[in-house]
Formats: sequence, structure tokens, C-alpha cells
Amino acid sequence: MKKGLKIDSVDIVQLIPSMGGCIASDKITVDGLPVGFMYREEPEEGWDSGWRFLSGTETEEYIDDSENSGIYDVNTIANYDRAIIPHLNLPNGTELERIEGTDNFQPLPPEE
Repeated sequence: MKKGLKIDSVDIVQLIPSMGGCIASDKITVDGLPVGFMYREEPEEGWDSGWRFLSGTETEEYIDDSENSGIYDVNTIANYDRAIIPHLNLPNGTELERIEGTDNFQPLPPEE
């Protein structure tokens, strides 16, 4: 089944240099919510930048269902939410959350 993406592929513009793929929640690409949480892990394969993007509204059950996310070029997600662009060159292990009501992100506090 084809997903009804919020931005048509013909409307995607080149905002960043090519850096590979990422995984993003349908809450962003289908529902059009802004990125609320972004993290970068060790890439899984050659195509993978390591970036993962969530709106922050996903439940654990939603995340666990692979039908609720997709693999996209990082540039595609930058078209959905340009606020992520300044952070895309941060290293693996980066975890950021959006400061509510802004286009700014801050590091997540360490878990206790």
C-alpha cells in the first residue's frame, strides 16, 4: 500500500548535500507533524546516515510497527522540517529534542 505523503516527491528541493538515508516516522511524512526528536546511531548499511526522526507523539506500540515509518533521503526530511538542517553533521550518539514552540533543538538530558 502506498502511503499518502504530505509532500509530493516533485515538490522536494535540494536543501543539503547528499548524506544518505534515514528512518522517519509517518507522523512526520504522512501526518505532517514537525520533528520533535532526532537521534543519530551507528549506520546499519552503506545507504544509512544513522539519523532517525520522530515527532515525539509516537507510542512504543506505534514505533514497534515498521509499517509506521519509512526510509527516506535525509534531504527529504529536511524538506518536511528545515529546523533539523543545522544539526545534521553532528556525530553518531547525538540525541536532540525540539524546544517546544520553537525551531530550536537541545540535547536530551542523560538518563539516570
